[in-house]
Amino acid sequence: MSAQSTEVGPPRGSLADHAYEHLRGALLVLDVRPGEPLNDEVIARRLGIGRTPVREALERLGTDRLVVAYPRRGTFATAVDTTDPGHTSEVRRQLERTTAQLDPAVLDARTLMRHDVAVHRGSYRASGNPHLQDVLVRPDNLATRIGCLVLDRLPTFGGHVGEHAALLRAIVEGRTDAAADLAAAHVEGCERAVRAVLRAPRRGFSAAGRPPCAGPAGPPAPRAGRTARAPGRRGR
Repeated sequence: MSAQSTEVGPPRGSLADHAYEHLRGALLVLDVRPGEPLNDEVIARRLGIGRTPVREALERLGTDRLVVAYPRRGTFATAVDTTDPGHTSEVRRQLERTTAQLDPAVLDARTLMRHDVAVHRGSYRASGNPHLQDVLVRPDNLATRIGCLVLDRLPTFGGHVGEHAALLRAIVEGRTDAAADLAAAHVEGCERAVRAVLRAPRRGFSAAGRPPCAGPAGPPAPRAGRTARAPGRRGR
């Protein structure tokens, strides 16, 4: 499958960024095979954009060593060098230790939420059923928005996002029953956590959801045996 025929989503960011993300994804998972030519005119037509942003994207991909351009021949996907994977592992082993030790303040709750959404949407797309995607996206949108309302009171949210590792492993390994059980447990666990927060009074608020100094929720009830009168009216 070539980059020219890969399904395209809505543009995000600049047109050059959109073209870059689309082509990079196709190159990384070998939808564009090593050595396959990349025609900027065909790609631009497929993406519905001009050739200039496609050329900018191809230049960035050249810096990433995912494509190579030859004068008067064109641009091609680079070969995959499998002669010494130890070189790449050595670099990743050192640098990824650094990224794993990021300050937790940098990876805030909303960043984790974006990762959570990305994993869910990826699994929806992987189902290959567009109707199932359409059905799932709407409740997931609502669940995400509800979760964002209480993120500051969900201390275990990072753990919920971490559950994706076992789920994705089960999917990749073809353990469909285990993946289904893990997915259901993940959704139910998130729901329980959010419900617990929504039911608990916020600090500084009463159980009715009002600050203690706010006074009663409305006018006092009339005393027994007396009829409540409308304001401003006197009895005869």
